[in-house]
Amino acid sequence: MNSYLPLRPALGRLRLALRLGTALVALVVALPSSAWAEQDHKSSSAVFDTRVELGRALFHDPSLSRNRTQSCATCHEPGAGFVDTRRDEAGQRRPVSLGDDGESLGERNAPTLTYAALSPAFELEGERKRVNKQKRHRHYHGPLGGQFLDGRAATLTEQAGGPPLNPVEMNMPSEAAVVERLRENEAYVDSFVALFGEGVLDSPERGFQAMSESIAAFERSGEFATFDSKYDRALEGEATLSFKESAGKSLFFSQFANCAICHQMHDNGHPVKKFEEPFTGYEFHNIGVPANPAVETAEPDPGLYGHPAVDDPAMRGRFKVPTLRNVAVTGPYMHNGVFRDLKTVIEFYDHFVNEERSNNPETGEPWREPEVPETVAEDLLAVGDPMSDYQVEAMVCFLRTLTDERYEHLLPEDDLGCDE
Repeated sequence: MNSYLPLRPALGRLRLALRLGTALVALVVALPSSAWAEQDHKSSSAVFDTRVELGRALFHDPSLSRNRTQSCATCHEPGAGFVDTRRDEAGQRRPVSLGDDGESLGERNAPTLTYAALSPAFELEGERKRVNKQKRHRHYHGPLGGQFLDGRAATLTEQAGGPPLNPVEMNMPSEAAVVERLRENEAYVDSFVALFGEGVLDSPERGFQAMSESIAAFERSGEFATFDSKYDRALEGEATLSFKESAGKSLFFSQFANCAICHQMHDNGHPVKKFEEPFTGYEFHNIGVPANPAVETAEPDPGLYGHPAVDDPAMRGRFKVPTLRNVAVTGPYMHNGVFRDLKTVIEFYDHFVNEERSNNPETGEPWREPEVPETVAEDLLAVGDPMSDYQVEAMVCFLRTLTDERYEHLLPEDDLGCDE
């Protein structure tokens, strides 16, 4: 699979290098993305010369699932924003993913892996100074970062090791069974030895860790974070937002909406970091999302309360704030895929401050009660002014500009006049 950095390679890698703290910036700009990500782990003898290249192969390998039917890419398709695009019987994207056995279904929507590497390691007692224009809610103290919607994997490496052993995903019985599959492939054996040392696949623990590190290395590569959306190009003076897109942008970052409280990491005036905005602060909140009747669950999703390090019932129903990059092409939305249209999501937020938005536009019925009502972040959801229909549309138009250039052809047909 080819790298997705053909148009702005040097600039994109430089920005990501700055974000991740790479010191050799001049060298980074000159190197291809795979070499940039793993300069200290190269081999001239292996089939895969770097951990990035090995990780790319592993990411696409269905033999790492019990029935050899499912790879990481099955639920995180590179050509579609790294989400699951498989359809149900009605021809719609499934709200949750189908497992390797062809029957099991998860209970959460598979989030995009684009820009996932930017998430900090999970902290139970994190601190964040917000940069939004609200005078209230300027500081956050609480759980931050990590991977998965509940942050249960502290790092990208831990996340990469999760799906192969998940019984409703790739469904392998043990680390040893996964490593045995790796040993079936001579190219893998040679490459693991060259990149991780002799005997690495003789130990289930070492072999599984090396596999996880390789997949994580691939997920850290520039292929997952191109920073070349229309929004980014406009910052560079290479594109111009339309009037309606600009109106949505102004609203998004203004004190009249609550978006930036949770979805802005860097100050818009910072000379470097404004180009690296992930559109999330990696906080955890319960925003009152209703249960999805299409998703069978034995009980309400505990969210962050299901994290092994969390024992505070006040964390029930909280989920990590997702990136908004590529949001227009990575539906359905919310942790359970309950909403299919991005406009519905904006109206859902608005209904907390706007009495006129009493009905879900997708069902024509009143918004259902939150899945976990007792911990809803009512103080945050009450921030902001009611939005007009035009403002809702403008917000959607702005969010469409956060789509990576390689995914712009996937944008839904513009029926809102976003180019106006």
